[in-house]
Amino acid sequence: MKITITIGSLSMDAELNDTTTARLVGKALPFTTRFATWGDEIYFSIPVDSTLDDSAKEIVEMGDLGYWPSGKAFCIFFGPTPMSGHPGEIVPASAVNIIGKVLGDPKLFKEVMDKGEVRVEAAGSR
Repeated sequence: MKITITIGSLSMDAELNDTTTARLVGKALPFTTRFATWGDEIYFSIPVDSTLDDSAKEIVEMGDLGYWPSGKAFCIFFGPTPMSGHPGEIVPASAVNIIGKVLGDPKLFKEVMDKGEVRVEAAGSR
């Protein structure tokens, strides 16, 4: 499922995986909410309750979208976090389910980290 993530003037398309957690996220769309940052990660609570699954990782890749069960949060990874120990390594606070991938340049999220609000919706739904 294709989705659009909008923060400020940035609209970024992404693709949700075909996993149980990703399907739950897709069913919960659309949502608009405040977000927080943690290093080069944007995260926000969503109305989805899931546990770690087979996609769970403790080290993620640039542009990965994750679901963090501990915080019931949607995570966008676009660079190192405070847990990252090596250059180029992206480490969440704890394991996340990989629910999708950003289709554009994830580094563009750095330009909107101060906006505070995010909207996630099915692509083409506006």
